[in-house]
Amino acid sequence: MKLDTAANVLAKIGNPTRLRIVRLLVRAGDEGLPVGVIQKQLGIPGSTLTHHITHLKSAGVIRQQRQQATLLCKIEFGVIQGLVDYLTEECCADVESSETAA
Repeated sequence: MKLDTAANVLAKIGNPTRLRIVRLLVRAGDEGLPVGVIQKQLGIPGSTLTHHITHLKSAGVIRQQRQQATLLCKIEFGVIQGLVDYLTEECCADVESSETAA
């Protein structure tokens, strides 16, 4: 993942409501959740939920899929894992050099 992409994903999930949506969808796994279930669990108006889902979709964090009359939201686990990998890829890289300098 590139810096700009990571920054965009972090910006989009950096809102408390959006982070709650992401966590709900992670808990739901690959099956995802219907929009109505997300709305009920969060207790927010449909228009507010649509606004937040639009932001998450624009960053590629979630996708929507229609199953007959139900609109499902699904987490993009690859994007989330890519962000975690990006944030941790240089973990402890400077530990040895700082110990050597001491």
